[in-house]
Amino acid sequence: MEDQNTELNIRRHKVGILCVIVAAFGFSLMTFFVRQAGDVPTLQKAFFRNAFAAVIAAFSLGISVKRETPEERREYSSFIKPGCARDILFRCIFGTSGMIANFYAVDHLGIADANMLNKMSPFFAILLSIPILKEKPSKLDWASVLIAFFGAILIIRPGTNLALVPALLGLYGGFGAGTAYVFVRSLGRKGERTAVIVLCFSLFSCMVTLPQLIFAFHPMSGSQWLCLCLAGVSAALGQFGITTAYKYAPAKEISVFDYTQVVFAALLGILFLGETPEPLSILGYVIIIGTAFYRWNRLRTRTHK
Repeated sequence: MEDQNTELNIRRHKVGILCVIVAAFGFSLMTFFVRQAGDVPTLQKAFFRNAFAAVIAAFSLGISVKRETPEERREYSSFIKPGCARDILFRCIFGTSGMIANFYAVDHLGIADANMLNKMSPFFAILLSIPILKEKPSKLDWASVLIAFFGAILIIRPGTNLALVPALLGLYGGFGAGTAYVFVRSLGRKGERTAVIVLCFSLFSCMVTLPQLIFAFHPMSGSQWLCLCLAGVSAALGQFGITTAYKYAPAKEISVFDYTQVVFAALLGILFLGETPEPLSILGYVIIIGTAFYRWNRLRTRTHK
């Protein structure tokens, strides 16, 4: 029985890592398409980013409901599983506010500095998993995150002339995302459905940003509509990936792999924006990927022992 549990934990850990990487790819695409949308106001970008994601989440939920067994229908007799409403609310509040803060930082700081601040999210996730989830990071956890964070600094190389308000909002964006991920992990422990978590977040974000469309709608070109549509689809991929990931493994074990988003963003820049990485950026890629692989291998070896 112990061997079976060990093997199950290994599989769950691998699935969690894979889902984080898929989410990182989705969110890097989202950032790319949001950037390509141009001069659309921040809240308007946020609305359409979540509106398209909400449609995908609703469609996914409808499919999963049709496939539910009688036992599952009894378990999910209400839209939100009993005992999950509080965690979903906090996931929506911190996720939405963090997203808006990050979009604002991208619009006012430039994508490099804003992404640097947002990449604090895994660090915040590990910190907040201590009081919220009662998870205790190991020395390897701390070392991995700090080393990967250093790699991200080499890639993004933030400037020293950050405007105070956008910089603080960008930092809050990382805090909001990291806190939201911790509540996603809590919801995973309670067995809440991924599609419900994603749909609630998307609808909540749409309601918060809807006044922008009502009172100050900014006309958009066909290409801007397309970019925001693709941003929404990419965001849905990221949300489903990250929500599923933290249902399978603790934040302290897999959050370091979120740094692969920086690598994906760099590849998108090379392929589509004609950006050539600096030598320090290449060193950062090596540090992040090497740290992730080393940590995963240590955990795998330790589990087998």
